[in-house]
Amino acid sequence: MGAKGEETRARLIAATRALIEAQGYFGTGLNQVLAESGAPRGSLYFHFPAGKDQLVTAALTEAGLEISGLIDTFTRDKLSAGVIVRRLLDAFGDRMEGSGYTKGCPIATVALEVAGGNEELRKACAEAYDNWQQALAAQLVAEGRTPEAADVAAGAVLAQFEGALLLARVRHSRTPLDQAARATQLLLTSS
Repeated sequence: MGAKGEETRARLIAATRALIEAQGYFGTGLNQVLAESGAPRGSLYFHFPAGKDQLVTAALTEAGLEISGLIDTFTRDKLSAGVIVRRLLDAFGDRMEGSGYTKGCPIATVALEVAGGNEELRKACAEAYDNWQQALAAQLVAEGRTPEAADVAAGAVLAQFEGALLLARVRHSRTPLDQAARATQLLLTSS
């Protein structure tokens, strides 16, 4: 595939990411994706012959890798797990505010809609969450926790993080993110 094909594919994925995060899986139609991306219909089916689920899977995978990349960057910068979570919450809060609270977690909106009925998309969401939890757990092990304790703490932090994003989006307020950051500090300093 040439550069133009890769560019078209990237535009389709970017448009899908934006739309599914703001409107969800069921609220996003392929005609919207085409209009938003500026791609011709034939390109959609060339790059994603299996249709919408294949496109949404690619969008979820890319979004998950983007957050994993942020975590990796913060880890390489030798930041503690608590500081990493604070920076992630700040980054999500900034983009949430910037979008007028139409965006939150790039995975959660779809995860809540499809977890019980679409195995392909459920697996893509689970993989993203698993990668984030494993990255946080690895940092906690590097900070001296046992692997089991690190996994438990990372799971609790991730659940708290996702809950805070949901509450912040619903309340149109950063307060839940600030509370989650403080609670994370307490959790990570007490374990």
